[in-house]
Amino acid sequence: MKRKISNYLLILPVFVLGACSKSWVDTKPNGTPTAAYQWNGTDMVTKSTAALYISMAFESTWGRNLFWMQNASDDLIVGRPKANAEHIKNFTCTGHEGYMSGGWNDLYSTLNKANMAIAGMQTATNISADLKNRGLGEAYFMRGFAHFWIAYLWGHKNQGVPYDSVESPQFGKRIPPQLPSVTDNYAAIAADFQRAAELLPLFQTYSAADQGRAHKAAALGYLVKTYAYWAQYDNTKWTLIPDICDRIKNECGRALITGQATPADNYKSVFKIANNWSSEYIWSVTSGTQGGSEFMGVVLENKGWGLYNGWGYFQPTEELYDEYEAGDPRREATILNFGDQFTYFGLPWSYHSTNSLSGFQIAKYMEPYTYGTNGQSGTNPNINQNGDYPTTSLNLPLMRYAEILLFKAEALIQQGKNSDAAGPLNEVRARVGLAPIASPTMADLKHERRCELACEWTDRFEDLKRWGDVANINAPLHGRIHTDKTNPLSPYTIQQVWPARSFDPNKHMAWPIDPDVISSANGAYKQTPGW
Repeated sequence: MKRKISNYLLILPVFVLGACSKSWVDTKPNGTPTAAYQWNGTDMVTKSTAALYISMAFESTWGRNLFWMQNASDDLIVGRPKANAEHIKNFTCTGHEGYMSGGWNDLYSTLNKANMAIAGMQTATNISADLKNRGLGEAYFMRGFAHFWIAYLWGHKNQGVPYDSVESPQFGKRIPPQLPSVTDNYAAIAADFQRAAELLPLFQTYSAADQGRAHKAAALGYLVKTYAYWAQYDNTKWTLIPDICDRIKNECGRALITGQATPADNYKSVFKIANNWSSEYIWSVTSGTQGGSEFMGVVLENKGWGLYNGWGYFQPTEELYDEYEAGDPRREATILNFGDQFTYFGLPWSYHSTNSLSGFQIAKYMEPYTYGTNGQSGTNPNINQNGDYPTTSLNLPLMRYAEILLFKAEALIQQGKNSDAAGPLNEVRARVGLAPIASPTMADLKHERRCELACEWTDRFEDLKRWGDVANINAPLHGRIHTDKTNPLSPYTIQQVWPARSFDPNKHMAWPIDPDVISSANGAYKQTPGW
């Protein structure tokens, strides 16, 4: 759960938000007396809106499982034998896989809770106007946020995903209708983010107790991303993006982390606990040693070299490693290669792996494991001592300001304003000491987006789909197979670690819906076209 607001959640009574069923079709309020109490007074309203964020820490969402669909890109392989994950990677899934269906259910549960909060906040009593606006803004943001993830993963140009809003007179009286197109979903999502941005305060106004709640820059950031994804069906949406990006900079005060000792330090600083709430922060899963996203442990070496229970999933490919330019410090900050040096529980360590199928590991989230003494994980105050729930004090970034700059550059390139795109794109490059590009092309943008955001929750696979880069998706993937996996300096050969696939843009542009959902809807819903 959200560490900064977990004190609210631990004592949250079972009211409308707390009692919402995880069944996403459960859209009816669960009793007016408790609802009235829930939305009465500052303390109760603050606790109740905290419930909107509970699903952020679930394994089914941003702990791990939604990342399996991003793993279908060319940057990563599954990492360990895992049938359902391999079916998703190979586009042989049915939608019934728990990694997919669990995320669907919990996203819809969050959307439903947001609907309930919007209804409750309308008549909230004994609170200030500022708190009412903030509470409504949080609810609109979380409704748009959950809806966005459902829409872009499962929504198709010719068939949207189910959605109903509490503002509808039919809400609670019908099963949420499946919208005609994902563009209809995007229109509703954009409206929610616009409304949230109007109501929410700046992040800088929050006290430490409220860090992790929705804020204006997050709403504007996801409005940008919604338009960017919508633009693959309607390229006029690109024209809306640059001005919003400028608002995030000028109005919301977001900026890249710079000014460190070296360009490499500039980039590595983004992924440090001390910078959980830096100027680059747009939105993340608030983590902690007793809650938050377990993703940092999911990507750690399986069994953590005997010192901690890493899970060993999501391993980078040779294709990603080779994408970086010579001298780009982001490669070493992103990928651990045999022989790379780092600190592990207070000990100097040289990366090697008897488990990695590609010879690589994600490096971005390793800072929490540097703490401690003499290789004793129990001396590290920044990790959960329960390795079965390997959370850390490092927040999991879901969106940061660098992505906003790259969306601005992409929007300008898509409008033929390549020279104007040089400003935001080169700001990202300059931070890591790379030479500027005078008039960047889409090829430059794709390269920069891949290198800057690799192994993050920005969805490289969705990028490839919306760009139509089918050849990249289908190409076989490679890794470095060392002769002695216990020796960091052993020689290696580059070998295929994942065979070529058969992504079909006429079938695989959206993921399949769980067949159980289709059958339980009694004909109201149709399966994703092509599946």
